[in-house]
Amino acid sequence: MIKNIEIQLNEEDMAWFKRTKKGIQTATEDKKDVPKGLWYKSPTGKVVDAEELERNYYVSPEDGYHVRIGSKEYFEILFDDNKFKELDANLTSKDPLKFVDKKKYTDRLEAAQKKTGLKDAVRTAVGKSMGNDLVIACMDFSFIGGSMGSVVGEKIARAADYALKNNTPFLLISKSGGARMMEAALSLMQLAKTSAKLAQLADAGIPYISLCTDPTTGGTTASFAMLGDINISEPGALIGFAGPRVVKDTTGKDLPDGFQSAEFVLEHGFLDFISHRKDMKRKINLYLDLVLNQPLREKTA
Repeated sequence: MIKNIEIQLNEEDMAWFKRTKKGIQTATEDKKDVPKGLWYKSPTGKVVDAEELERNYYVSPEDGYHVRIGSKEYFEILFDDNKFKELDANLTSKDPLKFVDKKKYTDRLEAAQKKTGLKDAVRTAVGKSMGNDLVIACMDFSFIGGSMGSVVGEKIARAADYALKNNTPFLLISKSGGARMMEAALSLMQLAKTSAKLAQLADAGIPYISLCTDPTTGGTTASFAMLGDINISEPGALIGFAGPRVVKDTTGKDLPDGFQSAEFVLEHGFLDFISHRKDMKRKINLYLDLVLNQPLREKTA
């Protein structure tokens, strides 16, 4: 039988943790928060300092794992000195179908905008990359899974129009789960609209590069992600239409190792090359110099 033991502490014993002065207040601006995100753990279990990860282009130096990043980080990597002009920054989605599942679509949009600070799942911009103009459309998976709705399709189409009008190469960075079901057929229409705009670029002889990042699936794969003059990717990215589970259930067959990885897709002819993120800016601009038959540029920024 365990007996309760009472220990009496005098005032002197308790002084090390008892506030002896009353009424002490700390100004809000002087309060210290515990820093968040100091460490990142990759899927293989490797732990890396967050600052080191950023310096290494958000790639784990231990195992080469490419961490998912968004438009903010890609713009920093690809535009010289992170200087660019954003295009159609204030376009936002509407809810013409009055769609409701577990919550209203309008509520989902509002929550996503508040959480991410983004207007929708793609940002478009123009700036210098190694000294020459480049139009970039970059999807953000953090906004409703990078799903493609009317605004995504419209912003990509307008970015293509800008590239066409200004005779500027176009880079589209895909990171998406596919079409946005809350917009139903309106979402599916974006496949045709974006594909038509890219065809106009091809007719004008303006280079279009498709960069498939993790994940590139669904309607994006069925349209603009696979229509580049070259299709490129980062190591280990998931690239496919339906997910592996759906494919397995449909075919009734076990899938090969690495199925739908960038390396598997490259081996089967759907990609032109895979590049480490730190080399992406140089390789994209090298391709542009070659295809445009212009002098090769040295990396300056």
